[in-house]
Amino acid sequence: MAKPEVDSCYVGHPAGGRADVVARWLLRIPDRQAPRATRSDPEHLFSLAMVISGLRCTLSYVILPFLLPALGLGAVAGLGPEIGIPVGVVALYFDIKGIRRFWLAGHRLRWQMTLIYLAVIGLVLYLVITDLFQLLG
Repeated sequence: MAKPEVDSCYVGHPAGGRADVVARWLLRIPDRQAPRATRSDPEHLFSLAMVISGLRCTLSYVILPFLLPALGLGAVAGLGPEIGIPVGVVALYFDIKGIRRFWLAGHRLRWQMTLIYLAVIGLVLYLVITDLFQLLG
């Protein structure tokens, strides 16, 4: 099977350069791969990952601390870490899967999307670690 074509990227380095090789190695993407994913696959997964990450933040910063106590459900608001940790782990899974999907598709915006995903992963990871300390402490 022929090696798939990789589109050039907006960052300014040639596709298949040293940075691409390192990123593909870190993401465990083989040189020879199955037929490329369609362009809409990575974009759909990006949307799903961002929705899940956004849900995690909405739960942590709006629903649990403000909305539930306002509705008289303050006892449920104390379940923040028990709810936040599983949702955060799912969000992290889809974020990593999303990065891989952009790279598997050879998407021209793979570097930009990787940076966005890494920023979201950092924020969600911070929330999960905070929830773990809150749960254990």
